[in-house]
Amino acid sequence: MNLLQISKWIAVAATLGFGLYAMVKPGALKRFTGLETTSPRGITEIRAVRGGTFLGLAGAAVILNSNVTFTMLGICYAAIAVIRTLSMVLDKSLTRSNVISLGAETALAILLVL
Repeated sequence: MNLLQISKWIAVAATLGFGLYAMVKPGALKRFTGLETTSPRGITEIRAVRGGTFLGLAGAAVILNSNVTFTMLGICYAAIAVIRTLSMVLDKSLTRSNVISLGAETALAILLVL
């Protein structure tokens, strides 16, 4: 296994970790993302969408173990980065946490698509 492959597996592990964290501790996301869980429905939404999506995408990469799944995950990160960039401009939400997230998403997108 070469350095690029190892890096891709680290990206998958990070995605699994984020999904698991969002699923287990949805209220903790407020500190970084600003998302508030003020109702049981909101908590379920964060667990399902933030946790479930990332767990599902990373799980597919683990189960299928193919370059196509790494590319798929990279494309997802690229889409998130593009939408975040548009939103930062449209919503005037140029915050430190958004810039950090954008950097991470861009780096993961590039790494996983290579």
